[in-house]
Amino acid sequence: MAMKHFKPYTPSRRNMTVSTFDEITKKTPEKSLLAKKKKNAGRNSYGRITVRHQGGGNRQKYRMIDFKRNSKDNMEATVIGIEYDPNRSANIALIEYADGEKAYILAPIGLKDGDKVVAGESADIKPGNCMLIENIPVGTLIHNIELNPGQGGKMVRAAGQSAQLMAKEGKYAHVRLPSGEMRLVMTKCRATIGTIGNTDHENVKLGKAGRTRHMGIRPTVRGSVMNPVDHPHGGGEGRAPVGHAGPLTPWGKPALGYKTRKKNKSTNKFIVKRRK
Repeated sequence: MAMKHFKPYTPSRRNMTVSTFDEITKKTPEKSLLAKKKKNAGRNSYGRITVRHQGGGNRQKYRMIDFKRNSKDNMEATVIGIEYDPNRSANIALIEYADGEKAYILAPIGLKDGDKVVAGESADIKPGNCMLIENIPVGTLIHNIELNPGQGGKMVRAAGQSAQLMAKEGKYAHVRLPSGEMRLVMTKCRATIGTIGNTDHENVKLGKAGRTRHMGIRPTVRGSVMNPVDHPHGGGEGRAPVGHAGPLTPWGKPALGYKTRKKNKSTNKFIVKRRK
């Protein structure tokens, strides 16, 4: 996927880039696979803001993605088109099974219209095919990995990401995640072959505040320019340091590097090596 750059005929255009959407082959979504997506602008049932910086944005509908890939085992499906999905960084592929049923899957690199994809024991090792980890050769790049058998893919679902199957030992496999973390995953869990497409997503520069508002993100104000009553970083004459051992949230909790994962979390035993 290529990036489109603009001539700087306004200050905001100088740094703006957009995707050329070369991978997209289908413009309109499949109506039978759409669901309503309610907006609440970060407010709870009392109308009070509980999550800051949310609100506005373009209208969106949710695309129902098949993360499980277990309903049509060993049945061949044909890729109808690659579509844009406003709910995620990755593109999605519309597939049609031999019995006429349609579904959305995450679109890996190399998947194009007319390709055949299969989920199950009879699947080959090629992008878009889904199978149990125990059937995948060591060293293969995978994505959409289950944490528990039959639960549906939970890990490695963002644009341009892939994990690598490093080893298999007993009922567990060693998987290296994009963060560098080495994790044990049950070999009875499913994963999809390949690297997720839309790899240039991380290179997009929004360029102007308006594009952030289109995404439903409201302005963020620095704590250091607030008053002491509003933020722990606020107050002082002129520009002042935070005045604490480290940066804090508006509610006085440690921020920026403070570890929030519980030390006795039950899944710690599955982490072989922490991320760097």
